[in-house]
Amino acid sequence: MILCYGDIMSQDLPNTERDLRGALARGVKGSCPACGGAALFGRFLKPVGRCPACGQNWMLHSADDLPAYLVVLVVGHVLVPFVVAANLRFDIPTGLQMALWPGLALILAMLMIQPAKGAVIAFQWARRMHGFSRGR
Repeated sequence: MILCYGDIMSQDLPNTERDLRGALARGVKGSCPACGGAALFGRFLKPVGRCPACGQNWMLHSADDLPAYLVVLVVGHVLVPFVVAANLRFDIPTGLQMALWPGLALILAMLMIQPAKGAVIAFQWARRMHGFSRGR
């Protein structure tokens, strides 16, 4: 819950702790991690400049390549056991496998990249990392 004191939100006071769990949940859903009142992304992976609901500046994030690394790690760990199990159980033609597994990996990656980026941005905001620190 965000309480307003004039123009300063209680979560932006230097000594208050931001709710990490709530911020991560809102970020994964693609909502503003600060208030949940608006969308975090204006385009697929491009965060809005400022939240129209609370005014938080989202251009301060530094997610860089971490969301992509997380997606590759998860997709690999989820998909490889299915590839091995399918090859042990069925005689799948090589041509079909060359289309099936990369296609499935691409679909999974596209489904996971925006929630992963939202979670990384939310984590940075909740922990006051990079540009989200009060001292800057």
